Amino acid sequence: MEKARFKWVLRERNRKIAAKTEVFTEQQARRVRSFHSSFKEYSPTPLIELTSLAQHLGIKNLFVKDESYRFGLNAFKVLGGSFAIGSYIANELGEDIDDLPYMRLVSDEVLSLLGSKTFITTTDGNHGRGVAWTANRLKQQAIVYMPQGSAAERLANIRAEGAQAEITDMNYDDTVRYTSELAQKNGWIIVQDTAWDGYTRIPLWIMQGYMTMALEAYEQLPVKPTHIFLQAGVGSLAGSVQGFFADIYGSSCPLTFIVEPKGADCLYQTAAANDGSLHSVTGRLETIMAGLACGEPNSIAWEILGNLSDGFISCPDYTAAQGMRILGNPLAGDTKVSAGESGAATVGLVAEAMRDERLSDLKQALQLDENSVVLCFNTEGDTDKENYRRIVWDGAYSRE
Repeated sequence: MEKARFKWVLRERNRKIAAKTEVFTEQQARRVRSFHSSFKEYSPTPLIELTSLAQHLGIKNLFVKDESYRFGLNAFKVLGGSFAIGSYIANELGEDIDDLPYMRLVSDEVLSLLGSKTFITTTDGNHGRGVAWTANRLKQQAIVYMPQGSAAERLANIRAEGAQAEITDMNYDDTVRYTSELAQKNGWIIVQDTAWDGYTRIPLWIMQGYMTMALEAYEQLPVKPTHIFLQAGVGSLAGSVQGFFADIYGSSCPLTFIVEPKGADCLYQTAAANDGSLHSVTGRLETIMAGLACGEPNSIAWEILGNLSDGFISCPDYTAAQGMRILGNPLAGDTKVSAGESGAATVGLVAEAMRDERLSDLKQALQLDENSVVLCFNTEGDTDKENYRRIVWDGAYSRE
């Protein structure tokens, strides 16, 4: 359906795909967190309870997992890149990742066996910064390419971690292809959070890395949510969190909805077509949600999302802008959350569905009411401070 530039499609869960989520179990999540906790920078990020906002919106409660505190990098992405690189090194050495905590990874023993490796990736900013940070900590090399229109601040942050980095004149997906070609030509290791034919192992490790965030949220929640909203680019984060909570809750898994920008809504397009094929969005992928500006779905993620998620929503950019302003200007009693464009998309969507009378059909489709307990993930803080101020201070991208 479509109302006020929002589009959505509902899905019926496939109860017979448990085998496809067996790598996103609670047990695996605890192994992943054990690896992350070996870094001195690790601490659980907060789960923020926004009671006043929930009351204002007309729902029972709203929780936001705030990843702006993650490893001092202002975004969750480092969880995936670090676990993937650690798992790659473990595989190269013929060891188990459980036996390779941070201090052993940087030991003379491991470095002499491994030698110098170069890890390369494409990013809008946060993933590349996480890869660069990890390579720097593990005394390896990183090369990072960014798509056209990427923020200069995000480029500078990546370079500050010691990586070679530059912005291309291509969109995200074409930059990924360019990066892959360079990796094959030079014998570098591509660390990309999307999968394609012949490239699935590292994307799977990246997705598993994100489970630390999901496990922390599960342990921090005082009650079981009725709804989980997940933003998506290629779908790696969403697939990881969906898989984890499906394992935790089984057939009673909360309603889970996937949120995308309308300029890069490849998962929505795939769900709407419902023809068994993955559907891509091409061109410039114009959206303020840079972290979600991806036109080609991750095939691993789609196997989970297409079977277990309850719906897919394509939304205009002002949805994220509204979310940023709401989180950055809390009601009395609530905690301020500094959220970037991609991080605020889901809270913005919930707020619009509850506040905009034109979206009554969407509110009904999402089954949001006074009994709803909502969980969202703020996946990034103000990683582009100039644009953050334009939106939160100056009111850019107001409601249409």
